[in-house]
Amino acid sequence: MNPSLVQLLQRSDIRRGDAFAVAPAPTLGSGFPLLDAELPGGGWPRGALTELLVEHEGIGELGLLLPALATLTAAGRVVVLVAPPHAAHAPAWAAAGVRLDCLRLVFPRRPRDALWAGVEALRCGGVAATLLWLDAMFRDGLPANSLRRLQVAAGEGGGAAYLLRPARFAAQASPAPLRLQLQAAEGRLRVQLLKRRGPPARHDLLLDIRRPAALPQAFPHALAGAALPAASGTRRRSRAAA
Repeated sequence: MNPSLVQLLQRSDIRRGDAFAVAPAPTLGSGFPLLDAELPGGGWPRGALTELLVEHEGIGELGLLLPALATLTAAGRVVVLVAPPHAAHAPAWAAAGVRLDCLRLVFPRRPRDALWAGVEALRCGGVAATLLWLDAMFRDGLPANSLRRLQVAAGEGGGAAYLLRPARFAAQASPAPLRLQLQAAEGRLRVQLLKRRGPPARHDLLLDIRRPAALPQAFPHALAGAALPAASGTRRRSRAAA
């Protein structure tokens, strides 16, 4: 190879198509080495939107995130859930190592409130991770301009940002730099990397999602049932998230 070309390819502002992009901020380990090996920077991105496109609710999508959330809350960092489909089941979260006093739940009443709460949580530097379930609030799912607002807000706040969406939106364009499609696979979770900052993934991943012995069925459905308190008004919820 031409020496001048070698020097050019070694520049930090140039990325080869067969290499991962350099993460703009330190990543957050997922707790799954097999997955971390396929993620640019070796973990979940911070300051950028991650889309989790789920085949159907309760297949282990939260089990995929709980190890990282446990790490954050162990350090006293705040995690915000915006428009979850159910109230959080506290025993399952606690069994996964998540500190319940670090969780904030937001239940918006209207689509514009849901988007506003999501953007504000993402922009808040005091929020370490935000999980969003917003598509159900909109008749045809999140509009494209709303997705861009979420991506920009994630960059401003610098925390981990997870947008959980139905798998039917996988074919739609998205500004999220990381998109994973999740499917149930005989007691395991199949992860297909649809999009990442780097070369296309060559194969899907099969992950074993840990289930606490005391709650063998509750863990993958960790949002089923009521336990954690939530503020009653949108503005009160936003202050709690901050």
